[in-house]
Amino acid sequence: MSNKKKFETVAIRTQTERTQFSEHSTPLYLTSSFVFDDAEDMRASFAEEKERNLYSRFTNPNTTEFVDKIVAMEGAEAGYAFATGMSSIFSTFAALLNAGDHVVSCRSVFGSTHTMFTKFLPKWNIETSYFKVNEVALLESLIQSNTKIIYIETPTNPGVDILDLELIGKIAKKHNLIYIVDNCFATPYIQQPIKFGADLVIHSATKLIDGQGRVLGGITVGSKELMREIYLFARNTGPAMSPFNAWVLSKSLETLSIRVDRHCENALKVATFLEANKNVTFVKYPFLKSHPQYEIAKKQMKLGGNIVVFEIEGGIAAGCAFLDKIKMCSLSANLGDTRTIVTHPSSTTHGRLSEKDRLEVGITDGLVRISVGLEDVEDIIADIHQALGG
Repeated sequence: MSNKKKFETVAIRTQTERTQFSEHSTPLYLTSSFVFDDAEDMRASFAEEKERNLYSRFTNPNTTEFVDKIVAMEGAEAGYAFATGMSSIFSTFAALLNAGDHVVSCRSVFGSTHTMFTKFLPKWNIETSYFKVNEVALLESLIQSNTKIIYIETPTNPGVDILDLELIGKIAKKHNLIYIVDNCFATPYIQQPIKFGADLVIHSATKLIDGQGRVLGGITVGSKELMREIYLFARNTGPAMSPFNAWVLSKSLETLSIRVDRHCENALKVATFLEANKNVTFVKYPFLKSHPQYEIAKKQMKLGGNIVVFEIEGGIAAGCAFLDKIKMCSLSANLGDTRTIVTHPSSTTHGRLSEKDRLEVGITDGLVRISVGLEDVEDIIADIHQALGG
C-alpha cells in the first residue's frame, strides 16, 4: 500500500506543529515579528543558517501552513503566499525578468494581467507577444533570442477556453523557457500543471480556494530554484499575505474537494440547460462535448470547473437586460463563491477594452459569465430561466 497521502488528507492534515497548548485546530498567529534566544541565534537566523520565522513579511506559521498545502497539492517544491492574485502574478514576473527580456503569452488572460503586459512591463523594456487560443501552432514562431517566459491561463478568463498544457510544456522545455500557468479556474483539485511540464503555478486564492468571497490572496508554487528568486523579491518588496487571510484560506482548503465537486456538478447541469435554451446562441463549458477543446479538457482536467459562459442574442443591451432580470443570483465581478454570480464582461469587467480587443479573446457583446455556486441547482436554473424570458 502506498504511503503517499491522498489529496483530501493532505488538505486536512497538513498543519503547523502543535504548541504547548495541544490545540487540535491551527491557531491564528497575529504577530508581526518573532523573538530570538540570544545574539547568536539572531545572527544565525538572519544569515539563514537556521530555518525559522523572523518577521511576518517573510514567513509566518499561518502562511507557511497554507503554502505547504498548495505545494503538496500541486506537486511543487516550494511556494510563497501573496496579498492578492495580482500581486502574485506581478511579483513572479518582476522577480524573474530583467530589462530587455521578452514574454510569450496567450492573448486570453485576465484583464489586469493584460494591463501588466501592455502598460507596466514595457516601462522596463519588457515586451510581450501574444498568440490566440486557437493559434498554439504559432507559439514557437513568436519565441525570440531574449524570450524568457511562456505564460498561459487554462481555463481562460472569461472565455473558458482550454490550452494543451503538455504541448506547451514540451515547447517551453525545447527552448529552455520558464513555463508559468495560472491555474485559478481549475484549482489544484481539478488540474496540476506541473505534471504537464509547468515550472511555476499561480493562483488567485480569492476565488475557489477561499470559496466564500471573504478574503483576498494569491500564491505561486514551483521549483525551489525559481521560488528562491521570487521569495527574495517578495521579502524585500513586501507583497506578503496576512496571517489572518492565510489562516482563513488554509481552513478553506480542508473543504476544497467537496465544494469543487458540487460546483462542477451544478455547472454541468446549468450548461446543459443553457445549451437547450432557444434564447441562447452558444454555450461554452469545458466538459460539454460541444466545447472546441473538449478532448484536451478531458485529458488534463478531473472536472470541468464552475464557470459557464453563454451568449444571448441582442448584444450589450440584451446582456444588460438579462442581468436586470436576475433575482437570486448575485451581480458581482468575483467568482468561485458559494453564491452563484452572474457577470456581463462587455459592459463591466472588460468594458474599457475596444470591441476589437474583446472579440480577439472571444468576449462578444452578448456574452454572460456565470460562476455557478452551491445553491440547489434547480433554484439556480430557475433564476436563469426566468431572466432569459421564461
